[in-house]
Amino acid sequence: MNNFSYFCNTRIEMGIGKSEQLPELLKSMQIGPALLLVSDPGVVKAGIMQPIRERLESAGYRVVVFDALSQNPRDAECLAGAKLFTEQRLDAVVAVGGGSAMDTGKAIALLGPNGGNPIEYIEGKRMYADIAPIVCVPTTAGTGSEVTRSSVITEAATHRKLTLKHASLRPLLAVLDPKLTFTVPKPVTAATGVDALVHAIEGYSCKATNPVSQAFGARAMGKIVSALPAVFRDGNNEQARYEMMEGSLLAGLCFGSSDVAAVHCLAEALGGLYDTPHGVANSVFLPYVLQFNAETEKSVHAEMARHMNLAQDSDSDDKAVRLLVEGVKEFTRRLEIPKLKELPGVRREDFPRLSELAVANNSTPSNVRSIGYDDYMQIIEQAYDDE
Repeated sequence: MNNFSYFCNTRIEMGIGKSEQLPELLKSMQIGPALLLVSDPGVVKAGIMQPIRERLESAGYRVVVFDALSQNPRDAECLAGAKLFTEQRLDAVVAVGGGSAMDTGKAIALLGPNGGNPIEYIEGKRMYADIAPIVCVPTTAGTGSEVTRSSVITEAATHRKLTLKHASLRPLLAVLDPKLTFTVPKPVTAATGVDALVHAIEGYSCKATNPVSQAFGARAMGKIVSALPAVFRDGNNEQARYEMMEGSLLAGLCFGSSDVAAVHCLAEALGGLYDTPHGVANSVFLPYVLQFNAETEKSVHAEMARHMNLAQDSDSDDKAVRLLVEGVKEFTRRLEIPKLKELPGVRREDFPRLSELAVANNSTPSNVRSIGYDDYMQIIEQAYDDE
């Protein structure tokens, strides 16, 4: 028997058109009245942020916009946003966008009131305290950051992915409006959707998992595997968009109080080194990590194959694992996600550095099977050489 704890203080509001109720929701929770609206250039260009800003200002909020973000947010960007937050004497952060906007928003809410650099909090030199209220409005179905305690930031000088992790980084409010995802391009829909699937898989199977995480993860896996191909074919499929946002939310609740594992460790190494989109980086390693882990943890991987409807209850565990690995490869192929060797900048001579970064990731100990440098090297090479 294992002891466990599960905590989530985020108020979740989900539904078509829910983002239009954001001013009323903020007032009901006494959040504001001066807000930093954090977003990214893609969301601004898509015309999603401006209506939200106008509604907030019409409701009497003072709104300052910060949208100087990269797809893999940098420590310098977080520091710039924190400086703006302090100079403008703002009260709360409202992040509108995908994982980059939400993770940056969380970091700003920490750094703005408290000062310092992200690494100082990770190393225990500064305390997670006095964090500004955080509100998240996701515009993709993938990251789950709207309900997690984590913020992943790239340290530009070293290319390391740093993970700020604390219960107080959980947003107070998450407003999920599937309508905001209708304009997401097909490649982003695919990549962020696979990111959500990996959250469910790793949160369900990692060493830090618990019964609550597994319940969320099992439900999320089935929803995502069913809905993602449908929404990839037709981005205006309202039901599929809704199902994907729900699946992403459940996956976030799954790993948010457990952890991720080796797939993310490799993906964050790849993203830090080459600025590869996070969902794509997860996708290229997923089947090979599943194969590695299943060699010693067959039963849990057979369970996941059944949750994803890739295997039947009557299938043996050996068959279920084989169907899982084959099914995941085919799943990502149908989503037109490129292979590792097809990604810009990837070079075989960088594999040792990728392995070093993966080993140093603080989620490596959570992988369901013990994994080290040589194992990571083997997985990278398999992913690169597989046709």
